[in-house]
Amino acid sequence: MATILIVDDDSALREGLAETVADLGHHPLPAASGAEALARLRETPVAAVLLDLRMPGEFDGMATLARICALPGRPPVTVLTAFASPANTIEAMRLGAHDHLTKPVGRADLAAILDSMLSSARPDPGDTAPEGGLIGSSAGMRRVLKTIGLVADTDSTVLIQGETGTGKEEVARALHAYSARRGRPFVPINCAAIPPDLLESELFGHVRGAFTGAVGDRAGAFHQAEGGTLFLDEIGDMPPPMQAKILRVIQDRIVTPLGGRSARVDVRLVAATHRDLPALVEAGLFRADLYYRLNVVPLLLPPLRERLADIVPLAEHFLAPSGKRLSAGAASRLLAYGWPGNVRELRNVVARAAVLVRCGVIAPDAIDLPVERPASRIEEAGLPADWLDGDLPGAVARLERTMIALALREADGNRARAARRLGIQRQLLYAKIERYGLAAPGTDLSEETTVDVANPDAPDELGRG
Repeated sequence: MATILIVDDDSALREGLAETVADLGHHPLPAASGAEALARLRETPVAAVLLDLRMPGEFDGMATLARICALPGRPPVTVLTAFASPANTIEAMRLGAHDHLTKPVGRADLAAILDSMLSSARPDPGDTAPEGGLIGSSAGMRRVLKTIGLVADTDSTVLIQGETGTGKEEVARALHAYSARRGRPFVPINCAAIPPDLLESELFGHVRGAFTGAVGDRAGAFHQAEGGTLFLDEIGDMPPPMQAKILRVIQDRIVTPLGGRSARVDVRLVAATHRDLPALVEAGLFRADLYYRLNVVPLLLPPLRERLADIVPLAEHFLAPSGKRLSAGAASRLLAYGWPGNVRELRNVVARAAVLVRCGVIAPDAIDLPVERPASRIEEAGLPADWLDGDLPGAVARLERTMIALALREADGNRARAARRLGIQRQLLYAKIERYGLAAPGTDLSEETTVDVANPDAPDELGRG
């Protein structure tokens, strides 16, 4: 049995967490504030910590996390919040959090994170970092944000892969902004946009007289990024002769300007490509040894069509400077489109609407999208064509009602089994059954009394930090 410190200022949510932790075979140790949590840690050995992000007082979740992570031999900490953002996700991971979860957290997820914390340990964190420019709360984007937080303070080479327009440079800038190198330059170079005969000079620099037209010394990108981060975008398009030279620089960290003398550089390298590098290696178009040197920390940025939860927040972000907002119908149109151009296409569509619409609200017909848009993805998922019509709360309610009805049907009307299948508390299921009118006359909604389900509750919401 492990002692789990549970830090949450909401007593009901704290008790719900404690009940589930105890049911999972551990000893819960509650604390109502960050200050109380730090006092508990001084008094009692703790194996792991579940920490609410939003708490009043001097020690909010992030301040408490920083204090805990500064303790010698400190326990692993998972931050729980209903208000996840790119900034607090990256910052929590960078400070040393074991994980950063969005509430509500189901019983199975809580069991998994406790098992993970109890079998692992994390190194001490560094200093705090400034806010980044990434936007997104989808599962795919949160994986990216967590990886950024884990590797930002290292010097490991990162290879960002993703389709054109997904925001690979924004990820690279976040890696730099949250690193200890953030006070030094971030230098981006697009390898596909520079002619091959000029790329070497652009990267390594040259001295006066090195070639015709070299009328003075010029520092290359490696030297410009000294102490900071060099971002090599579209490295999959780099010519083979340059690949060999880049490989040597990565290995030795020594750069030789054209016509000049070699010098050592201190640069963190981040590369990105929309191309399939393993396929290029197989075809002999990209050096295998360079690929392995770059692919130290692979980071896959998902396309926008797989990040539905990010589409409307991104659109609202792009609209913010204009002071305009999306109507519910306009948001539905954005959600139903497949976005082959990803975030870049979304930004252009929203910018065009903001310019052409004079009123403060953008109507659906102001969203200029191709006629042949892949809205059939909705029907392919077995949902009606108008599933995304209306506002977001309405769509969420429709989804919730459908899932509850399906769970009840598959559980033969047994509410205890349905609650367990849905991962929510039985009492919450009762309330939702009544809200959605699913307990119609004649419906057989039974309780379960068999031994194998003696403890059916699975907390739906373990806090709202």
